[in-house]
Amino acid sequence: MVSDKMNSQKLAYEYIRERMLDGTYKGGMKLVEERLASEIGVSRTPIREAIKRLEQEGLIKNKHIYNPTAQDLIYIYEIRILLESFAAKRAAKNMTTETLIELENTIKKSRNSLVDGQSKNTYNETQRFHELIINECQNPIMIERLEKAQTIFYLFSLRLDIYNRPHLIDEHEEIYKAIKNRNEQLAGELMAQHLYKDMNFTLEVIGRKGQF
Repeated sequence: MVSDKMNSQKLAYEYIRERMLDGTYKGGMKLVEERLASEIGVSRTPIREAIKRLEQEGLIKNKHIYNPTAQDLIYIYEIRILLESFAAKRAAKNMTTETLIELENTIKKSRNSLVDGQSKNTYNETQRFHELIINECQNPIMIERLEKAQTIFYLFSLRLDIYNRPHLIDEHEEIYKAIKNRNEQLAGELMAQHLYKDMNFTLEVIGRKGQF
């Protein structure tokens, strides 16, 4: 029974989150428990738990899908620039050889995904690249703040297809090299520059589309 309950909660959470990600559920949309329970084929309890989890992640507010503004995005980037540049410095100092190999692999996989036209895989590897560096903060409060900011950002960013931004993966490679060479100052500076470029590109895309 416990396993069935956990599976239902996981199913509901992943179902709702995926439809937020692919744009099926638009920003501002109200989530109705009865309708979702019928749609997914579970009871209302796992729906309620899934919504609660998504609210904790900042993706739902008052049962409405969070609809960030361009200004919200700027705020999120400001947090990321401050904290991830610090994390990159820490990574240059502390990252193990095993994690460096994993970091390099995310770059290789990202390049392959772009060649194959698989935006979602590029998205996943880009997210993993940043996660590996963030974990080097070795500061649980900082990691928690960054994870929440990134969850909000990544959930909506795939819609904008920003992972086709020119030179994005090249910038990852330069950050990786600075970390590998244990150049703390350069790693921090490159990460800040990378995120500023991300922000500006994303704002341009929003401007063209008229919405996030």
